[in-house]
Amino acid sequence: MKKTFLCAATLMTATLSLTPALAEPGGCIKGGAVGAVAGHFVGKGHAKMGAAGGCAAGMSRRHQARKEQREAEKQQKAQENSQNNQNSTQSMTPNNPTGNSSEHPPQQ
Repeated sequence: MKKTFLCAATLMTATLSLTPALAEPGGCIKGGAVGAVAGHFVGKGHAKMGAAGGCAAGMSRRHQARKEQREAEKQQKAQENSQNNQNSTQSMTPNNPTGNSSEHPPQQ
């Protein structure tokens, strides 16, 4: 029994260590758990109200963090686009009506 439990625990640990960890703030589960614990210490019957309030606060916090992340990605793309536009305009050569380039002067 101990060997089976040890093997299962080792397999689960290995599986969890291979998956990337996403660190997102807040959320209903996290906020609800914190609110329930806080409500429990406040007094009888307050755990459910604390869980509901914590869930709402956690969801609000997560929504705000995702919104800020989207805005940061949007700004980064705009900055990359402006840099690409500057590079493309600098690499363009000016119009030369004679057809001679500045690298090769006309031969006499």
